[in-house]
Amino acid sequence: MEQDVNIKIIDRNGVAHAILAPTDMAMNLMEVVRSYELAPEGTIGICGGMAMCASCQCYVLSDTKLPDMQDDEEAMLSEAFYVKENSRLGCQIQITPEMEGLEVELAPES
Repeated sequence: MEQDVNIKIIDRNGVAHAILAPTDMAMNLMEVVRSYELAPEGTIGICGGMAMCASCQCYVLSDTKLPDMQDDEEAMLSEAFYVKENSRLGCQIQITPEMEGLEVELAPES
């Protein structure tokens, strides 16, 4: 049986949430944020996870090894607000066992 992973998400109000995220449901980080209601409805994942809106932008705070950024994600971040060196789109980060210990902070709402 697949395992759940511990991740820490800092919401847009600066509150840290310790989350147990499933690795067996093919969820991405944006979907986890939505399922735990860590951002007001309609403010995250507006494009449905297609890397077309940057509403799920987050800052990766841990040194967790993430999959390489694909062209769509890179292009979207090049147009987004509040982008930092450690910015990623939550919809592009699949929850896998390798995500154990991931720490992210949600970027401000654009």
